[in-house]
Amino acid sequence: MADLLEATNHRVRHRRKGAAISKVELFLFHQDIRDVSFEASPGGIDMPDAASRQLRFGVTITTRDGRHGEYIGGRSNIWMQARFLAERMLGMNAFGREQIYELSRRDLRKEDRIGACAFDNALWDLAGKSAGVPVVKLLGGDVESRLPAYASTWFGGEEGGLSTPDQFADFAEECLELGYRGFKMHGWTDGDTQRDIAAIGELGRRVGGKMALMHDSACHLKTFGDALLVGRACDEAGFFWFEDPYSDGGLSAHAHRRLRQMIKTPILLGEHVRGVEAMANLVAADGTDFVRADPDLDIGITGTMKLAALAEAFGLDVELHGAGPAHRHCMAAIRNTNFYELGLVGPSRGGPLTSIYACDYSDALDAVGDDGCFAVPNGPGLGVAYNWEHVRANLVEHVVVQ
Repeated sequence: MADLLEATNHRVRHRRKGAAISKVELFLFHQDIRDVSFEASPGGIDMPDAASRQLRFGVTITTRDGRHGEYIGGRSNIWMQARFLAERMLGMNAFGREQIYELSRRDLRKEDRIGACAFDNALWDLAGKSAGVPVVKLLGGDVESRLPAYASTWFGGEEGGLSTPDQFADFAEECLELGYRGFKMHGWTDGDTQRDIAAIGELGRRVGGKMALMHDSACHLKTFGDALLVGRACDEAGFFWFEDPYSDGGLSAHAHRRLRQMIKTPILLGEHVRGVEAMANLVAADGTDFVRADPDLDIGITGTMKLAALAEAFGLDVELHGAGPAHRHCMAAIRNTNFYELGLVGPSRGGPLTSIYACDYSDALDAVGDDGCFAVPNGPGLGVAYNWEHVRANLVEHVVVQ
């Protein structure tokens, strides 16, 4: 028995040593964007014939025994956080995601911890590939799931394809025809309420009752009073939720509890709240009706699933922010959720000129199924192949930590 126990312990130690992280590569690269302008609004407006360029971020993680995980996504301004954390991860067990999650929380406690997200997603990719199964199966979900989607627009602009309330409603009708189950408008960023209210009313008249409608002010409305006016317009139009109403940054539980008492439309907050404890404080203080989570903002898939469990414990739904393969795997494993956010999109079909994927994965507007849903990638890990040739051809900075 002693010999068997020692042999077992030896195998465990060997596996842990082999799974130790031996190399982390960070990639910062350019991606050209067509038919979208970021000059009028940092969030982007639909603009035919416009040419823009954005920075993207990617990471690969390799273990001593040759296991490999990869991820491209998230915000490029996490670069310094990611470089710092990459060195701290060396030698750690690639399957010890909870330990790395805790390391990230502690070592990045003075920052927002977004720098840890791509690493966690890449580690889940590594785990799925090692097991030969999609990540959704590791999470307990169904790879055959179909994810109901809503189209999430670029911001309203002074020109271009979403410059008037009628154009928003026209585009909503187009999305309805494509099969989308819902439509979310991002309003104008000038802080004025008039056009937002007009667009909300037009959407209610044209597609209300045919698809779920949402409004995301993205914290651009200036005052509580502005948020109240727009919220009451959402009430009249029967909107499904009102997101990040005004310029508090989506952080004031007190103010949003008061707003919830004065309007009927449910409020969605949490995009700018970092960490499961902070989100629990927001929910416990009655600051929101829906909980936000995002694998690119909330310490990856690990953090996202913790937020989903938190929301479920309070009897609330969690809505994932943004699109991507990690988001799809999470959503397919979460009971208390409603929609996949397909965005950002507009009538001009603006987006990257060259895909970051070297496979048939797509988050393009027209990629939605006839049933208004998207599929979960069914290959091992995250189930996608990245176009690293494109990444290397457009490199801004490449760091190898080993």
